[in-house]
Parts: sequence; structure tokens; C-alpha cells
Amino acid sequence: MNASRTVIPKIHKTPRICLHSNEHLLVLGSRLSSAAYTAETARRIRKRLSKQRFLWAVGTFVGGGAITFHDDVQHSNLLFHSAHAGVGEANLELAIFAVQRSSRVLQALLKNMYDYRATLQYEGDESLRQANLKACHQRCADRTLRVLEENGSIFIKLGQHLSSMNYLLPLEWTQTFIPLQDKCPESSYEAIEAMFITDTGQPISSHFDDFDREPIGAASLAQVHLATMKHTGLKVAVKVQHPALQEWVPLDLALTRFTFAVLKYFFPAYDLEWLSNEMEQSLPQELDFALEGSNARLTKRHFSVIKDCPLVVPDVLWGRKRILVMDYVAGHRIDDLTYLDSNRIDRDEVSAALARIFNEMIFGDNCALHCDPHGGNIAVRYNGLRRRHNFDIILYDHGLYREIPRELKIDYAKLWLAVIDADEQSMRKYAHRVAGIVDEQFPLFASAITGRDYRIVSRSVVSGRSKEEKEVISGAMGEGMLQQLVQLLGQGESLP
Repeated sequence: MNASRTVIPKIHKTPRICLHSNEHLLVLGSRLSSAAYTAETARRIRKRLSKQRFLWAVGTFVGGGAITFHDDVQHSNLLFHSAHAGVGEANLELAIFAVQRSSRVLQALLKNMYDYRATLQYEGDESLRQANLKACHQRCADRTLRVLEENGSIFIKLGQHLSSMNYLLPLEWTQTFIPLQDKCPESSYEAIEAMFITDTGQPISSHFDDFDREPIGAASLAQVHLATMKHTGLKVAVKVQHPALQEWVPLDLALTRFTFAVLKYFFPAYDLEWLSNEMEQSLPQELDFALEGSNARLTKRHFSVIKDCPLVVPDVLWGRKRILVMDYVAGHRIDDLTYLDSNRIDRDEVSAALARIFNEMIFGDNCALHCDPHGGNIAVRYNGLRRRHNFDIILYDHGLYREIPRELKIDYAKLWLAVIDADEQSMRKYAHRVAGIVDEQFPLFASAITGRDYRIVSRSVVSGRSKEEKEVISGAMGEGMLQQLVQLLGQGESLP
């Protein structure tokens, strides 16, 4: 198997975790002391900074949000030490690690705040000012990346997400975070073995005749191992959560909430708390592998009766909160054009099949929507036995789903029909019904969902983009559209 070209089942999930009383006190004390110190700092800074820029806020937000990514070496050592030490000593080590994680975040937060403040106070030559600002972006991004890598845990997901937010963040930030897309931790075999015993009451050898000690893939929340089932000899993919997440998820989420609150305090117009709120809503789902198994079964059942649909969902054998055992189904990335062409798989047919699958999830009856369909969660493989297509579309990672009410599906469909028909009156009507968009917000909303100049959308969305239109959109981003877009995203939190 060519690891560089083969896509394997992805990874994410865990139970809601209750902290011990000592850890509750630690988290509470850390948050209160950090909040008090930063609030006092904020009051001083606001006296001197009247209208600071969003770029400075970005440094505050991202630097503070960079609280994570747990090193499994620490976790494995802690597990080993805890097994041979008293409960009090183990709790003390947990407390020390928690303080270290919190202090890294606070230091990065404050350093980035003051770095941007000093840079933005310069009022000399504009070209020099821009050069200084770019250098400041890079310093703060590098500083933040180090914290992300040192702390680990769930916020590798946040760092990965930020790397794709080039519509909101400076280029220096997004490019610096790109390595996080491929830099995921690997939990040790010993830590996985201990988790199996804790969660199932039996060691790995009781479930499998063979279990590869090295994972075939790792992501921010979990990793996948190949194994062979006992008695049946079936080759399976075993998705296991990083054991360290159980210790740090509550603290990491608290620190993320705090960081976004700091950003909102300094810059109310740039309310990005919807990002942390979304994390708090989605993580419990992504960290529940039993739920993922249920979602996968329901999706497989729904699409099994749709004629000529090439979707393949790996069979789920069994699952626990932190362990999921599936049939091993491998494929290639859908953007692996060499594989597609060498197997005479038509690119347009693959695109059409993907559109059909996700349109069914969005608009079909009794079908939930897969909410994490990135390139690592979708694969293609040659299948010469199908009548209509000569390929399968494989869908992995079913942890994050949303049920869309039927009325919303209908309104959303009518919104896009209005866009296609360039029917502005109907577009405004259904934009309000779908997202609460009022007339003043509609031009921005129309441009945001289509990537086109609003004036073009109201005439014909299918026309090509002219050079003038591209310049208009680019100019608008520098003239307040960015701030309006952030506010529009924040408004979505109040919708049902």
C-alpha cells in the first residue's frame, strides 16, 4: 500500500469527562486569576488604544487560542508514573501540567497583545509601517505555533482550521499554521493498551489476533490501526482516541472560551465567539465514537436503497466511547488525478456523484448531513462491477452530523433556485427565512455565499468573473466587508 496515496479512515472522538475536585479547583483558579490579570491589563491598554485594528485582535485571539496539542510522551510517562505512585502524587503531576499549559497560553496572549500594540502605534512612513506590521504578524504567528505544538490536544483542530481562514487572517498566520495539517501526534501502543483495558475490561489481544502497533494514520483527536479480528480473520480498521484528551479537553475548552472573550472585550465589532461556541457544540459529538458508529450505520442504510449511488460507508462492527472497529476500506484521495486517469475514472462523474451524495444529505428526507467532508474524509477507488459508474466514493469519519429540519431544507432549496434564476426578491425573502438576513445585510450575504459581486448575483450568477469584478471584491474586503462578515457570522449564534 502506498501510504502517500492511500486514504485511510480518519479519526476523532471521546466521552464527556468529569474533572476530579482538585482539577476543578485548579481550572477555576487558573481561569479566575488569568481573567483578573488580563482584565486589568485590558483596562490600561484601552485607555491608550481607542480604535485598534482587527489585525491586532487576531494576534490576541490566535495567540490565546494556541493552547494545545498534547505530547503523548508526557501522557505515557504520566500514565506509567501514576500506576506506580499514589493518587495524590498523580494529581499533583496533573496540576503541574495544567499550570504549564495555562501559563504558555497566557504568555503568548500577552506577548502578542503588546507586540501588536507597539507596532500599530507607529505613524511614520506607510511602506515602513506595512513592513513592520508584516514582521509583527510573523513573530506572533511563530510564537503561537510553538504554543500549539507544545500544548497539543484539541486545539490542533483549531490551528488547522485557522490555517484555512485566509479570508479573515493575515497570510503570515495562515501559512505558518499550514504544517499543523500534517503534524498530528501519535499515542503510544502502551497508552492505547491501557485505554482498551479501561474501556472494555480486556487487553487488545483479547479482541484481535493481530494488531499493528504503528498507526496507519493519525489526526488531532485519534489514530487508526490495522488489525485482524479473532475467529473471523476479518481485516479491520481500529480507530482509537488519543487517551490524553480525557485529561485536557475541559481545560482546553475553558481556555479557548477565555481567549475569545478577551478578543470580544477589546474589539466588540469583531466577535468571533461563534468559533468557540461551535467547538463546544461539536466536540462532544466528535469525541463519542459510539455515536459515530450509529451515524455511519444510519447513513449506510439510507443510501443503500438509492439506485446507482456509488457511496460506500465502511461497516461498523462495534464501538465504545473511545474505540471504533470498522471494516477496512481503503481508497485514494479524490484529487489524486494520476490515479483517476490511470483507472479511466471520469473526473466529471466523480464530481457529479459527490454533488448527488451531499445534495441528498442536505435536501433528502430522513437523512442527516455529514459536516466534515474535507479531502481526508473522502476517498475514491476503482470498481469495475458497477453498472453506471466504475468507481466507489468512500466516506469516512461520521462523528459530526447535523439534522436539518424539513422546513429549512425547503427554504434553503428555494434560496438557491432564486440565486440561479437571479430573482432578487425571492433571494431576499429566503435569505431572511434561512439565516435571518435583513435587507441591509443582503448584499454582503449574497456576495459571501456565491463569492461574487452582489450586482452580478442579481443579474446572472452563471456568468464568468471579469477582472473588474475581482478588483471590486478585493477592494471591498479592505473597506469594511471583512468586519461586516465577522459580524454576520456572529449573528448566526442567535438563530435557532
